[in-house]
Amino acid sequence: MSVGPVPAAPPTADDLAVRGVRCTMLRGGTSRGLYLEAADLPGDPAVRDDLLLRLLGSPDPRQVDGLGGATSLTSKVAVVGPSAVPGVDVDYLFLQVGVAEATVSAAQNCGNLLAGVGAFAVERGLVPAGHAETSVRIRMVNSGEVATARFPTPGGRVDYRGGAVDAGVPGSAAPVVLSFEPAAGGPAVLLPTGRRVDTVLGVEVTLVDNGMPVVLARAGDVGLTGRESREELAADAALLARVDALRCAAGELLGLGDVRTTTVPKTVLVAPPRDGGHVLTRSFIPVQPHAAIGVFAAVSAVSGLLLPGAVGHELAQAWPAGTSTVDVEHPSGHLLVDVVVDAAATPPRAVRAGVVRTARKLFDGTAFPRPPRRGSAGPTCARADPRPCSASWRASRPPAAGSAGRTAIPATDPRTCSPSRTATSSASTGSRSGTPRRPAWNPR
Repeated sequence: MSVGPVPAAPPTADDLAVRGVRCTMLRGGTSRGLYLEAADLPGDPAVRDDLLLRLLGSPDPRQVDGLGGATSLTSKVAVVGPSAVPGVDVDYLFLQVGVAEATVSAAQNCGNLLAGVGAFAVERGLVPAGHAETSVRIRMVNSGEVATARFPTPGGRVDYRGGAVDAGVPGSAAPVVLSFEPAAGGPAVLLPTGRRVDTVLGVEVTLVDNGMPVVLARAGDVGLTGRESREELAADAALLARVDALRCAAGELLGLGDVRTTTVPKTVLVAPPRDGGHVLTRSFIPVQPHAAIGVFAAVSAVSGLLLPGAVGHELAQAWPAGTSTVDVEHPSGHLLVDVVVDAAATPPRAVRAGVVRTARKLFDGTAFPRPPRRGSAGPTCARADPRPCSASWRASRPPAAGSAGRTAIPATDPRTCSPSRTATSSASTGSRSGTPRRPAWNPR
């Protein structure tokens, strides 16, 4: 009887400290991160997360002993591997690595790093390249949804050169067209509370979830014009405290429980456009002002604006009819998103969303992590729920069709979580009433 090859055991932390780990650094959209194959990482999520902290140089505000860039936008990791889901090419797990804190969170997705996943998969041989362009279907492990990335591959090779521009990024690169599919079973509701307007701490908000749970508010209702620079916002301690209080109170309404130590929900403030776009935005991640706006935060905010009666819908009424493309102004420039919602449905639902981003490979090689500290407690999980991060507010979501309930790439192991507070019972069910809710189709 012939015996096939025995699969290689996952590398240990000690192995990787000596021989390093192969990784690629790409700029995706307005973020930058390390892209690694799942097979090159330890199989135990707790050991993996500790390795990632040492690769990025955390915890350290400067990340001087690692590959992080000392900001949340440059302390990110994409873990990519073959998908077991029929019709899907690769699985992509996004991990947000703390800068000054020893945290690794899978509580949200990242549309910026998503822009580089397809090219990474082709360059690593996980997906064959097309002759002129390639489309890669990507399951986002954090949420279970599927996105398609389409990008040029002239002559069967990834070409990062092109004329597309991401505002806030110098130069140009090849366009990456991202389109998002509704979850299996059809799109879910956009409004987790069932209301188009909620009043939170005296501020009218729309709590919308179509790519990212977002607290949507008018800039004028918190004493701003919406034209403030990122630096002005960052220097306003009273404003940041108010934004934090607003999102924490909204987190309870969204069924997320205590969100003080998590990265969601995000807050997006809107105002009339000033530079030829359709809406002016200032967003917070989750408390510090964003230099631009996240892909999924923009999609959610625009989805809310399109609903009659929602906060800021008066801005959308001035948009040209017959087009689904919305020009979102932000501190660094503009972001074009394509969003269609069915506002007449009961409840309103997402129909389609997409965006054009760019990505560029910065290096491919071997990275050497800081040696592990013996007896280290390891990373903590930046949330209060002791279940795996990817389950924290998506517990009611069914597994993707054909996955048999399996997750090819594990999210954060619950053993690494160090909850500082006890989550409310509503957080584990996804709603305040205790009835499980399925968030909107959410490619987070």
